Amino acid sequence: MWPDILEKARHGGINLIQTYVFWNAHEAEKGKLVWEDRYDIVKFIKLVHEKGMYVTLRVGPFIQAEWNHGGLPYWLREVPDIIFRSNNEPFKKHMKEYVSTVIDKMSKEKLFAPQGGPIILAQIENEYNHIQLAYEADGDNYVQWAAKMAISLNVGVPWVMCKQKDAPDPVINACNGRHCGDTFTGPNKPYKPAIWTENWTAQYRVFGDPPSQRSAEDIAFSVARFFSKNGSLVNYYMYHGGTNFGRTSSAFTTTRYYDEAPLDEFGLQRDPKWSHLRDAHKAVNLCKKALLSGEPTTQKLSQFHEIITFEKHGGGGNVCAAFITNNHTKTPKTIQFRGTNYYLPPRSISVLPDCKTVVFNTQNIASQHNSRNFEKSKTANNFKWEVFHEPIPTAAELPAKQKLPAELYSLLKDTTDYGWYTTSVELGPEDLPKKNDVSPVLRILSLGHSLLAFVNGQFIGSNHGSHEEKGFEFQKPVSFKVGVNQIAILGCLVGLPDSGAYMEHRYAGPKTITILGLNSGKIDLTINGWGTQIGLKGEKLSIFTEEGSKKVEWKDLKGPPSTLSWYKTNFDTPEGREPVAIGMDGMGKGMVWINGQSIGRHWLSYLSPLGKPTQSEYHIPRSFLKPRGNNLLVILEEEAVIPDKVAILNVNRDTVCSIITENHPPNIKEFSSKKKELKPTSANLIPEAIIKCPNKKTILAVEFASFGDPTGFCGGFIMGKCHAPATKKIVEQQCLGKEGCAVPMTKASFTGGNDGCPDVMKTLAIQVKCGYKN
Repeated sequence: MWPDILEKARHGGINLIQTYVFWNAHEAEKGKLVWEDRYDIVKFIKLVHEKGMYVTLRVGPFIQAEWNHGGLPYWLREVPDIIFRSNNEPFKKHMKEYVSTVIDKMSKEKLFAPQGGPIILAQIENEYNHIQLAYEADGDNYVQWAAKMAISLNVGVPWVMCKQKDAPDPVINACNGRHCGDTFTGPNKPYKPAIWTENWTAQYRVFGDPPSQRSAEDIAFSVARFFSKNGSLVNYYMYHGGTNFGRTSSAFTTTRYYDEAPLDEFGLQRDPKWSHLRDAHKAVNLCKKALLSGEPTTQKLSQFHEIITFEKHGGGGNVCAAFITNNHTKTPKTIQFRGTNYYLPPRSISVLPDCKTVVFNTQNIASQHNSRNFEKSKTANNFKWEVFHEPIPTAAELPAKQKLPAELYSLLKDTTDYGWYTTSVELGPEDLPKKNDVSPVLRILSLGHSLLAFVNGQFIGSNHGSHEEKGFEFQKPVSFKVGVNQIAILGCLVGLPDSGAYMEHRYAGPKTITILGLNSGKIDLTINGWGTQIGLKGEKLSIFTEEGSKKVEWKDLKGPPSTLSWYKTNFDTPEGREPVAIGMDGMGKGMVWINGQSIGRHWLSYLSPLGKPTQSEYHIPRSFLKPRGNNLLVILEEEAVIPDKVAILNVNRDTVCSIITENHPPNIKEFSSKKKELKPTSANLIPEAIIKCPNKKTILAVEFASFGDPTGFCGGFIMGKCHAPATKKIVEQQCLGKEGCAVPMTKASFTGGNDGCPDVMKTLAIQVKCGYKN
């Protein structure tokens, strides 16, 4: 997927790609470095170079990024006397070795700019100011050491530290956030450039979250604002988030990552975010001569309104660019600049590359919109489900190894999400309640993240924590029997922590276990002696692979569902070339494998405050599928549900729209800069509704068209009271059967000179369906 994603970024006006280097991916086992396949960073950087873009290399090695353990390999936790990200000799030793290894690899491949490569910036550490005070003097000393260590590697490009106000010279302090044009205190030395390493395009999501949003208009405003205030670089976090395959996401983070970015999880253009930012990038580029050579002047008109100009006189001609800002969130404003009035919507910036012509306003989206569709595959949903029930171990099978239950992180060592705890307790008739309506209660206080409890092989219940509060209490009534009772607890993780101070001292798993409500009083099972098992039987046998699946007996799916089951089927490869997803409606919590490769954790039973799952569809890269079909699908499901609603889906953004008003400036594609002059590419500059289908598809149908006062959004337009009846026919004549079209916003052509609502500010809204001709 890399070449296609990078190409779409380039077409979106991106000229630099920023990437982390994932220590726990490259060195999951100490001393065994992996640079191949999905972790071939050299290939990735060379691809970026081939596309004509630069690179910022965020070496870290702590990266956070909602990535498992913040990128730090688990084995670091077991280094004696280690304290992560502090002036701690064991940590500094391993950090320096890894950073040196990465830099050496980049240098040998000649990837730094002085060697002719694309890497123009490197980053050491990551948002350390957040936790620096927790380490007191050791935090300050660590920052100084990290900077000196990085500089000593002599890479020939500047180093940055993001969110690090006291970044030691010559390391550049950089901003992260949503509005660094207004919130960034600026470089800590006058000779350092203003760099924005993370402009958050939305917000990452954790299980239990509602959808995350940030408008294209707000992002465009922030970009124009930062460059107008002498910014040198803006990087989006994320421009493409993608998928946390396998177990790579941090605690409670969803498998889908930053899906609301300009390129969505599947690498499809999310319009208008992608297209509006493309136009913002072109607007800034049209100003580049003035930005690079002109003197900035700020004219403060009021608390909310200002004009920033960049101007240079003489020396081969004058250059001038202006950014007119209305920072009021509710009220539009007409601002006079050099004898001309300019109308600005609320919270917007107009960009004038020649100090005369508005080529872009951050609030007016002249580019297209689209809507994503998940369509059930016609060929792939030929399921025949079989089931294997994970065995529930007993204390006889897993005899006690230690008195207390083991801490879950240190037990599993990041090799699996699952760990069994077993013990047994003998109860006599005198222990059990005499009344039928009274039952003893099993209480478990857990440090996280979730658990399933079984007594005598029967499922008792489950519970879980949250991203904010990992720990939780489990309490369920239990029908114990006279004699020996087998207790099995399945402790579950949903990723390792990725942020905060003293990460090496985070813990998970059952902490105390007691039985309440017995006639003989409370029994504390915490010190009863506990057996453990790392992982599930199905994991150990790799029953999610072709070979492994033959090692257990699968049965046809019949009868009522039970907890902790493995479901298996085969399916044909979906038709077409679109991205593929699996819809997991009806499922609970677990993991999904396609042809032996994990596509990540699913968790649909953890509902958001809106009463819906945080994520229902899960990405299956087409490269995971077999060209001729017979793909193996295996689902590990913790809850008592069956996969009767699971479906293989094709994903597209074939619903394409345009919404413009009479106040919109002409589309920015109508302008170019030649010989320091802004030139229109056509004589008739008017707003146009521009539609372009993806992937060389054509417009098959016009699903909505209205010139008047329509409302709604792409995929959900509503006709208003004011409407020109000829609109749809005009749009069909201009657009049907074409890959793209431009419909001019000319009132006369829609109304025929008979405007039934002359006092209404007109909007033109169009929605089309794209596809391949049969």
